[in-house]
Amino acid sequence: MATVTRFEDLAIWQLARTQANELFQVYTTGNFSKDFELRNQINASSGSVMDNIAEGFERSGNKEFVQFLIIAKASNGEVRSQLYRAADRNYLDHETYIRLHQQCETLSKKITAFIKYLKSSDRKGFRYE
Repeated sequence: MATVTRFEDLAIWQLARTQANELFQVYTTGNFSKDFELRNQINASSGSVMDNIAEGFERSGNKEFVQFLIIAKASNGEVRSQLYRAADRNYLDHETYIRLHQQCETLSKKITAFIKYLKSSDRKGFRYE
């Protein structure tokens, strides 16, 4: 794996950022934009995914990083659950729902794979160098 020096270099953070931006385009239009509670929840959850990846990286220790990645993965699950509610309320067309749902599942798998990598790595993080 290439050396990463900034959280912005992480593919999972980049994917989480893309997800947050795509969700913004969806929840700021139509009837979804009028459901303030759900709109605010999905905004917070999607932001939490990318923010926890960033915060964990900045902690510089793999154990702490893994803990924050677990939180990011859980927030991504929240986004996926909120997508069900948005779809059930007809805020999303079927194609948009499927695309965003698949994006959540892909991100979840990538976060899990990165957690496994960090747990198996002999490197303990920047703090320990």
